[in-house]
Amino acid sequence: MTLNVRVSGALGEFVARNVGNDGAYENVSEYVRDLIRRDRERAEAEGFERLKAELTAAFAAPESAYQPLDAETIIARNARN
Repeated sequence: MTLNVRVSGALGEFVARNVGNDGAYENVSEYVRDLIRRDRERAEAEGFERLKAELTAAFAAPESAYQPLDAETIIARNARN
């Protein structure tokens, strides 16, 4: 996939400071790929935290609060989230 993005003003200056001899990245493409990887990791971590919170609440609930669910119900519920 090839992306073309125009960044100007303060954002362009910020990118320029992070690329090249004085920056952490050799080129803009490397910088953008790293940002995308970090965003993917953040999204995966958020998903894991939601799952962990749901499981923690489920295991803390009294057994009388449990309801039988079939796979179709669970899949449909997860598709909405």
